[in-house]
Amino acid sequence: MISKIRKRLGREEKGFTLIELLVVVIILGILTAIAIPSYLSFTGRAKTSAAKANLRSFVPDVESFYADNGTYVGMNVAALKTAYDQSLNTAVYSVVGTQTGTNYCISATDKAGGAIKWYKNGPAADMTTTACTGG
Repeated sequence: MISKIRKRLGREEKGFTLIELLVVVIILGILTAIAIPSYLSFTGRAKTSAAKANLRSFVPDVESFYADNGTYVGMNVAALKTAYDQSLNTAVYSVVGTQTGTNYCISATDKAGGAIKWYKNGPAADMTTTACTGG
């Protein structure tokens, strides 16, 4: 084997053989097959975390509205943006359904037009991916 390598080096051949290139392509294919699913999993978890974080950041504005008005009736994203948080992106946050005096339903996505959406149905409720109807 070593003698073949020495002969090859002695003849000063340049380039790679077809087998060497095939091995490299196979190795790259295996690495790609491992990396792509991991990447997709990471991005999915990141989008879910972003939607949940957006929803958590929306709750203080909702509760400020309730503290000032004593009711959730009349609450909408435009009113919350004007009075409490000018940085609210109306494409990310939404008030769902008709609010009552003591209950609300809000939702948030991971980004404007995002497919991941989380909901919170009232002050004592947990965040969920199940749509609430408001009030």
